[in-house]
Amino acid sequence: MPVDDLSIICDSISEHLGQPFKLTHQHSLSGGCINQCFQLEGENSASFFLKQNRRSFFPFFEAEALALREILDTDTIRVPKVISVGETENSSFLILEFISEGSPSQEGQKKLGVELAKLHKIEKSYFGWKCDNCIGATPQLNPSNQDWISFYRDSRLLYQFNLAHQKNVFFEGETTLSNNLEFFFDSHLPVPSLVHGDLWGGNAGFSKQGTPFIFDPASYYGDRETDLAFTYMFGGFSPSFYEGYEEIFPLDQGFSSRKILYNLYHELNHFNLFGGGYAKSAQSSIHQLIQKLP
Repeated sequence: MPVDDLSIICDSISEHLGQPFKLTHQHSLSGGCINQCFQLEGENSASFFLKQNRRSFFPFFEAEALALREILDTDTIRVPKVISVGETENSSFLILEFISEGSPSQEGQKKLGVELAKLHKIEKSYFGWKCDNCIGATPQLNPSNQDWISFYRDSRLLYQFNLAHQKNVFFEGETTLSNNLEFFFDSHLPVPSLVHGDLWGGNAGFSKQGTPFIFDPASYYGDRETDLAFTYMFGGFSPSFYEGYEEIFPLDQGFSSRKILYNLYHELNHFNLFGGGYAKSAQSSIHQLIQKLP
């Protein structure tokens, strides 16, 4: 990390602390494919998590900070506290509270489900978000909309289909599916719930004390089932997690079909980002969904 960048970052931490922050250790962290990540340690056991990227990434860091603050303000589930968002001559950065991770327990998994359900009870009068953000490295559009089906069709599925078209990839049945989304909502009337937006196992953890927390949000106000669906895509959540969730906020009939529909968005996004077998997964999901149509 350039010395000038580090000086500005340390000054930002000092401003937050209200006293000088003297860096004693800097550790590069793995696990992210988008940002450079570091643990910054100072005197008196002060420890912070740093994300760094190109200057052009600054709006996405601002959007992430906005989401973390909004979730924090709900007092439902723990997230890292935002310390600072800023820019240097060479980069943009986001500084967060550093939470040391421990091992998950069944009790912790259940508490994670309970607290996520409480987060989902935070509602708005519209679907969307205060700004666009990103899902992985892909822009995610969040225009205000009173209708969930049109929001999900236009700002989620069609946006991803159009990105695939730019790669000259077209999915069989994509138009048929997009024009018949109403079928999947006969028994479910979504309300605009505050969602994490990118809730796979790698974006949830447990502190040394066993407290669950979530991070790296791509938040907006949408159907709560989108979060639940994505927890199934890569695994990492135990039956206790789902039991805890349903004790607080039971799922509606038809979720098994909507789970496929909602994970299609992530399959398409992963194809547009990484290619490979995600195209086959997305095509399989489209076929499964079309077979359910009357």
